[in-house]
Amino acid sequence: MERKRGLFSRKSIEALTNEASDNEKSLKRVLAPSGLVSLGIGGIIGAGIFVLTGQAAAQYAGPAIVLSFIVSGLVCIFAGLCYAELASMIPVAGSAYTYSYATLGELFAWIIGWDLILEYLFGAATVAVGWSGYVVSFLRDYGVIIPAYLSSAPLIHDPIAGWQLTGALINLPAVLIVGSVTALLVVGIRESSLFNNAIVVLKLSVLLLFVGFGIYYIDPANWRPFIPENTGEFGYFGWSGILRGAGVVFFAYIGFDAVSTAAQEAKNPQKDMPIGILGSLAIATVLYVIVAAVLTGMVSYKELNVPDPIAVGIDRAGEGMLWLKSLVKIGAIAGLSSVILVLLLGQSRVFFSMASDGLLPERFSAVHRVFRTPYLTTIVSGGAAMLVAGLFPIGLLGELVSIGTLLAFVIVCVGVVALRYRRPELPRNFRTPFVPLVPALGAGIALLQMAALPMDTILRLVVWMAIGLGVYFFYGRKHSKIG
Repeated sequence: MERKRGLFSRKSIEALTNEASDNEKSLKRVLAPSGLVSLGIGGIIGAGIFVLTGQAAAQYAGPAIVLSFIVSGLVCIFAGLCYAELASMIPVAGSAYTYSYATLGELFAWIIGWDLILEYLFGAATVAVGWSGYVVSFLRDYGVIIPAYLSSAPLIHDPIAGWQLTGALINLPAVLIVGSVTALLVVGIRESSLFNNAIVVLKLSVLLLFVGFGIYYIDPANWRPFIPENTGEFGYFGWSGILRGAGVVFFAYIGFDAVSTAAQEAKNPQKDMPIGILGSLAIATVLYVIVAAVLTGMVSYKELNVPDPIAVGIDRAGEGMLWLKSLVKIGAIAGLSSVILVLLLGQSRVFFSMASDGLLPERFSAVHRVFRTPYLTTIVSGGAAMLVAGLFPIGLLGELVSIGTLLAFVIVCVGVVALRYRRPELPRNFRTPFVPLVPALGAGIALLQMAALPMDTILRLVVWMAIGLGVYFFYGRKHSKIG
């Protein structure tokens, strides 16, 4: 069952598969390939296109935000191929955490598990803040005003002035949507999947309508200069701005790796997981590039540093597209809801896997007798996300999530190579092509994007990891079932 003891204990693929079939802790297998693709699209297409696109264009890349999406999509393709191989081999909940346990050992598994908590929990909170911005804007159109002190973060962070109070109490809409999604996830994966499928159809329709009509309102002058001149500081326009923009909008792609956390709930994970991961990634990447190009063609990038950039694009088009404004906001609200659902699903499954291994309190590995969901981890994850969403601003949260995701990708890419050399005899229903080149490119580009993010973000990751290592050495290592 184990390989090596201590910090680098590894769980065998066979042991992981056997644990997943344990009736006491088995999850309900109901997801078909279409459901997995829909789950991926539901997780990917959300805050990245509805919220962060405008902010990254305004602050870092200008119209060349299109190139930033392509750079991020490239690293995702490489990482997605690696995820697909591991997900088809290790069809259990836990995503990169579980893969690391099988390939690199317990310490690396803990690091990536703690990192995934940062990715999914803070990701759900980030999207909830974006959701709140669209809800407030939508209700304002109909004369319903939610006061700023109930719809804004009470804390903001300025790179120069540091932390400051805004005078607001809490971002209440963000808290309420996280609470509602948490309740839905507790009830069951089938219900959650049906909800997600309906929303995916809605938001894809809305984005296609925006592109189809918005293309007629493009002013080519808004694309000039396509790559604004660098300000003299790394990451602010120019080619370095494209790279930093790629690191920020990378948040837009995190949904596809959340698909792998649902492997234990797929009907035929060995065949279906690669379809879900790579299919959703391909669809989302093409759509992102097109929408970003149309948006920056309709509105000067300098005016897009807002919570609802697509709505701003429609406003700029004038009466010709005003009929679409409410529909876009509804699509954004619904679309962001599904992203929150997918991220909280991913977070609770990682938490569930870590608790099952003893690295976190085992009571959190409990499965509801009726719903067959990890209800305790879902409730705890949702509660934490509600707190973060209610208190912190979207920019800070988005950068934290991006760097956490990139680190996860690095470890997954390394894990594919490690498992190829250690267990070459294992059956692989899907094989990453051109190993070790593809994993090396995935890890290398991800590291480059991490380096391009603001230093404050890197330091926060270091602090988060230091806290995580403290938890591991004081609790996880002592209670580990195999370590």
